[in-house]
Amino acid sequence: MTQNISIRQRQKFRQDCGSPEAQISFLTVRVLRISSHLKMHIKDYSSKRGLRKVLGTRKRLLSYLCREDVSRYNKLLNNLGIRPIKK
Repeated sequence: MTQNISIRQRQKFRQDCGSPEAQISFLTVRVLRISSHLKMHIKDYSSKRGLRKVLGTRKRLLSYLCREDVSRYNKLLNNLGIRPIKK
């Protein structure tokens, strides 16, 4: 439910699932879901690996968005409440 709401807020049009904003918000929802799972299952190493993989993908998309349009990047960071990437 929160995943659909989060992505709908970032979509440019109704069926937008490929824009960087939509992809980053989708990955952020996945990060939150995996993180909450890891709080209960501390030794789930497969999920830890999956979390690192999702974080890497999100970081690459954030750096792409920062290169292309800084204003959209800053707006997305404020809306999602995530820290900026290190340059």
